[in-house]
Amino acid sequence: MSGLVHCPYCGESVEISLDPGSGANQQYIEDCQVCCRPWLVSVSYDEDGTAHVFVDASDDHDSDD
Repeated sequence: MSGLVHCPYCGESVEISLDPGSGANQQYIEDCQVCCRPWLVSVSYDEDGTAHVFVDASDDHDSDD
């Protein structure tokens, strides 16, 4: 199972793998496959198994600038 998202940094379309076995609501950090910047990925599943995937910029961890 996969989802298509758009990177909030570079704007590229990226296909990411989804794991419905990890719970109905998930949040995790994943790097863009194109520009390598970190996203906060949020995934929720409906009762019928439909996935809703959102990505947000997650550069909070780079606050040493």
